[in-house]
Amino acid sequence: MASNARPEADPLVIFYLVVRRLSEALAAPLSDADATLQPNPEASPAKWHLAHISWFFETFVLRDHVPDYRLFDAAWPFLFNSYYDGEGERHARPRRGMLSRPTLDGILAYRRHVDSAMAAAIPGLPAAVRELVTLGLNHEQQHQELLLTDILAAFAENPLAPAYSTPKPQGRGDAPPLEWIEGRTGIVEIGASNEGFAFDAERPRHRTLLHPHALASRCVTNGEWIEFIADGGYRTCTLWLSDGWAWATGEAASAPLYWRRNEANWQRFGLDGVQPIEPAAPVTHISYYEADAYARWAGARLPTEFEWEAAAVHHDPSSGNQLDDAGAFAPRPAGAGGALRQMFGDVWEWTASAFLPYPGFVPAEGTVGEYNGKFMSGQMVLRGGSCATPRGHLRASYRNFFAPHHRWQFTGLRLARDG
Repeated sequence: MASNARPEADPLVIFYLVVRRLSEALAAPLSDADATLQPNPEASPAKWHLAHISWFFETFVLRDHVPDYRLFDAAWPFLFNSYYDGEGERHARPRRGMLSRPTLDGILAYRRHVDSAMAAAIPGLPAAVRELVTLGLNHEQQHQELLLTDILAAFAENPLAPAYSTPKPQGRGDAPPLEWIEGRTGIVEIGASNEGFAFDAERPRHRTLLHPHALASRCVTNGEWIEFIADGGYRTCTLWLSDGWAWATGEAASAPLYWRRNEANWQRFGLDGVQPIEPAAPVTHISYYEADAYARWAGARLPTEFEWEAAAVHHDPSSGNQLDDAGAFAPRPAGAGGALRQMFGDVWEWTASAFLPYPGFVPAEGTVGEYNGKFMSGQMVLRGGSCATPRGHLRASYRNFFAPHHRWQFTGLRLARDG
């Protein structure tokens, strides 16, 4: 689909530049040392995130579809490939934090090189390759959230408890009363339509049967979680799945990740540093195991991803507390209005659903087909986005997924019950 339009007038070029600039803005507060840290094997250094998405565009768009393009550095694909086996050998993920070189400045130069070539190439790319660019930009938005959560994990290791951002008022007061909202029943359609962008795991759209159920009107709060702790929730084995109890005892878990005690009060460490626990805000940084145990303690259960999506289709996915210029980098208490609150933003909500293919799922052809399908084992689905998800990135059909013990993301829960 060749075009004679000026590159800056192409909507895809505009989208490309907006997304790329946000990534660099998120990295702007970081030193080279900050950007090199890898706090655990599940996280990645900030500069690796910045370089990996540049590698994605360089490899799958510029290298394969722009004849005169030359790699920025022929050695770097080995460093910044993530998990694409079709692209050959790569640097071991647990050792990404050992890459003191290239420097952060060097990676920013790499991004400028790729961005210049992409802005020039996009208007002349055929439709199928433009779709690949859109995939890459949505992939970069995922890495923007990962960049923030991985920096939080890194800063949490520092005894000085450095803050990434300036604290913003969260609002005080009580959480709205928890109400039970009747969910849809019968046969419903689930998944993304064929119109517009969606990840392959969101398709094909299909029908499923929902039994009578109700969803909680808001997410579980910090104050409610404190009651769970005080009632011995972390010490009562009958509340936990077998794997969950093994995890909880092995990790000596006694509170959400990043919570700490200060005399008689709970505090939490966040991107805004050490702050008092806000009782009305949604609890976050909990594993699937913790969410499931809490639900049992509360006499409820976790919703299925299909129950959640059937309710979310009536809500604006760009609403709520998400990442933008006004973002708080922390979950906020539920506001007034609406029967179901916090469906988008604040915290990713664990569901009771395993991350499995929908009926008729077929991965994309080629190496990019490794994007989601190869991870459909041992993962649980989360829905709804978080305070670190870029605004505009979400859909009701969006499926996030993590292993059940993971909790360094902004993960929380909403209760469900039968009947």
